[in-house]
Amino acid sequence: MILLDTNAVILMNRRHRRARILDRYAGALRFSPVVLLELRFLEEYGRGRFRTRDPVLAVREDPRWTYDDPPLGDVAERALDLSWTRDPFDRLIAAHALVRRWRLATSDATMLERLPASATLEL
Repeated sequence: MILLDTNAVILMNRRHRRARILDRYAGALRFSPVVLLELRFLEEYGRGRFRTRDPVLAVREDPRWTYDDPPLGDVAERALDLSWTRDPFDRLIAAHALVRRWRLATSDATMLERLPASATLEL
């Protein structure tokens, strides 16, 4: 399984060339509820460029991936150890991937540097 970071979801929605590698993982792509929260945050603060009026709804309805919701307590406990980032969204998404033992698809340089190479898929 591959967990999509928020930037992976955005790149896929834009059909960006960097996200093409994810095409080979059809049926194995998952996203975190934290992605929905971060998308709403970006939208509210005008920090995202979205092709759709409601990016959260678009992500929920996209057939290319499936929503995954592990126990919040497990994710929060794992996130406690990820002191290398102050971004709460990154911290929770990385923890989600680690709890599930899935690879995290991301283009975030800090995550790629700090997480084990076997736990990431670079976009």
